[in-house]
Amino acid sequence: MALNPRDVIEEFLTSHGLDFEKQGENTFMVTLPGEKKIETQCALIIGDHSLSINAFVIRKPDTHEDAVHKWCMVKNASMYGIAFAINELGDIFLVGRLPLDAVNAQEIDRLIGSVLQYSDSSFNPLLELGFADAIRREWAWRVSRGESLANLEAFKHLV
Repeated sequence: MALNPRDVIEEFLTSHGLDFEKQGENTFMVTLPGEKKIETQCALIIGDHSLSINAFVIRKPDTHEDAVHKWCMVKNASMYGIAFAINELGDIFLVGRLPLDAVNAQEIDRLIGSVLQYSDSSFNPLLELGFADAIRREWAWRVSRGESLANLEAFKHLV
């Protein structure tokens, strides 16, 4: 007898040691650890006919919004199961949808792996495109105060 999607998801998250919380019966909030993006918050939401996956990547870009959106659209063409999208505020997310009858451990692994890989590998390029001026200001402020630049090292070439 096949497990229902809720059981498949919970079993997968537990067996892989992922940090998650259930919100109601049909929503799993998962924290995915990254390298460039320290963590990605990801929601798995079981609907009437499909499982949706949504993960916040970055807030609305301060500058070069068109270039950020173009970068995301080009990237979308090569992605598995998910795509970049924006919400009504202009914040950038990864979103995807899977029919409930396709929910199994392999597909959950692929989707969560895709979210983690794309969120983490896209984080610095998106910050560089959409927040270069803010990064330069932060760098100068930290230098003026003798503060650590450790988490800005990836953007040293911008200053």
